[in-house]
Amino acid sequence: MLSKRRVRGAVAGVLAVAAVFALAACESDPKTGAAAPPAPTSGGPLVVAPGKPGEPAKKLTPEEAARLTPDERPNGADYMYVQMMIEHHRQAVTMTALAPQRAESEKVRKVAERIGAAQGPEISAMEGWLKNNGGPRPQTGHDHHSMPGMATEAQLAQLRAAKGKAFDALFIKLMITHHEGAVSMAAEVLGQGNNVLVGEMADDVIAQQTAEINRMRSL
Repeated sequence: MLSKRRVRGAVAGVLAVAAVFALAACESDPKTGAAAPPAPTSGGPLVVAPGKPGEPAKKLTPEEAARLTPDERPNGADYMYVQMMIEHHRQAVTMTALAPQRAESEKVRKVAERIGAAQGPEISAMEGWLKNNGGPRPQTGHDHHSMPGMATEAQLAQLRAAKGKAFDALFIKLMITHHEGAVSMAAEVLGQGNNVLVGEMADDVIAQQTAEINRMRSL
């Protein structure tokens, strides 16, 4: 079964071939220099779609080619992921803001700085996505307490009260759990969502936060 991204790649190939045929239709006649007339067709210009391995190419009308384009309209899983991940990231930013004054380890402070610097812009990007797609949607059966990896209010209070090595150890423990939750959420939307931009954001979360988990575990 082809993935959504492979299907999109195939469609992109179809459109590229269509562009080549459109350019060919504008080529000049070698004898007169005038633009050559397009080849006659019964329904306008055709698009050549590459066939599967061992199968011939197919000629499609522009309308038929357009119908092959995957439907990338966001679904409920996309909206749920973006809205919940904004809150998830906000908690991470809140936690990292404590590190400059409370951490003892310079390495912990640097990790916190990187996380805060990365997740602030990601929040803005997700808020922009929501704005461009009609705004937040009501979510039933989910709140920020049910999101995987989220620290409890008691854990946040403990982190705010800690300092030095105690802060370092608790921050790393909570942030690894927090990142693991984000990776789990991102993997879930890749299987259930439909929007390509949300999928790309989820891919970034998995790549970046998996690397940060490994970095924190090495401290």
